[in-house]
Amino acid sequence: MSKPADPKAKNTIVMPPATDFSRRSVLKAGLAASTLGTASLWNSADAADPKVLNYLSWPGNADPSIVGEFEKQYGVKIRIKEYVGGDQMMAVVNQSPPGTFDVVLADAEYMHLLKAADFIEPLDPADYPLKDLWPEFQKFPLHWFDGKLYGVMLDFGYLGLSYNTKAFTPKEVQSYSVMWSEKAKGKVGFFDWYLPSMGCISLSNGNRPPFDLDKAKFEALKKKMFSLKPQASGFYTIADIFSSMTNGRAQLIPGIGEWITLGLRTSGVPVDTIIPEEGGLQYTESLSIVKGTSKRDLARKFIQYSLTPRAQVAMATKVDNRKSIPSMPAWKLLNDTKPQEAKLLRMELKGPNVMDEYKAKKIQLRQLPKQQSIEDWNDLWSQFKSL
Repeated sequence: MSKPADPKAKNTIVMPPATDFSRRSVLKAGLAASTLGTASLWNSADAADPKVLNYLSWPGNADPSIVGEFEKQYGVKIRIKEYVGGDQMMAVVNQSPPGTFDVVLADAEYMHLLKAADFIEPLDPADYPLKDLWPEFQKFPLHWFDGKLYGVMLDFGYLGLSYNTKAFTPKEVQSYSVMWSEKAKGKVGFFDWYLPSMGCISLSNGNRPPFDLDKAKFEALKKKMFSLKPQASGFYTIADIFSSMTNGRAQLIPGIGEWITLGLRTSGVPVDTIIPEEGGLQYTESLSIVKGTSKRDLARKFIQYSLTPRAQVAMATKVDNRKSIPSMPAWKLLNDTKPQEAKLLRMELKGPNVMDEYKAKKIQLRQLPKQQSIEDWNDLWSQFKSL
């Protein structure tokens, strides 16, 4: 997950804000993607160029600091088409002819939708250094279907409760219940995406896993959410989250994490993220080969390159969006060459690190709703916002 794309950037699709992703809005987003796609330089001739790897991804992942070495090594160019949010990605996928893309980066919970859409190919596990990953991620459940591998983890992070450290102490934010406190009235901001925001509120209601709710638990979630509305300061896009945390308009935000607060903190903004006692969510970004690509070998090499220690360290230390990485050799390289970054990212090999929360079973995987439709959750989110 990254900052939003520069709307003036070449080959960038400007999509609607990450909000209201009902099926209806997905269709609208798809129409927007189609229209902009036709107007852009993204055409079938370019897609077939053997010297171009077409990459569908969250913004920022084709930065020269990350892919430049691959481009030089293989004499190719990475051309990225950016989206913001898994539902927007699916809209682009549904509007794109086969062969448009070679590689896709997706939030892992959307991988089964990509497979159901027949958009991604099974991968040969022997082609990738899965044994280099932390043991917890070597057979990551959201990547496997019917015993076949469809995605490889690129990076991950945790979503919990982010807070203003001048307004709240670490002790006060140990529980999501602080959001309902008198002190938090009018100061609770929300990332305007139902999935992480409702996921954390579901955790606060004692639901583990947070996205597998029967009718009674879903109704209880609704009641819990509605009780939180008087505390709200606003509903924000990714860009607005940065500004609202900087100017203090939002002092507590559930469902975001260090992918936002690390960058702000290093810029002097008094913010931090905690995984409350009720638990947090893991987002996972994964790479897959797109079905129908004529550059399957190049796509495979790109995924292999992305898991090299050098590429993993570059991904982890992006100034505007630092992330956790799954490769153990990359952790060693980070500790050997950038010990201060390793400390900042909590990826030190000696002492506490980001794997501790995972091992302590405080982290639940972010997934799509199990017993309700995506539209059911989106509609509840819309009701909550309109109260």
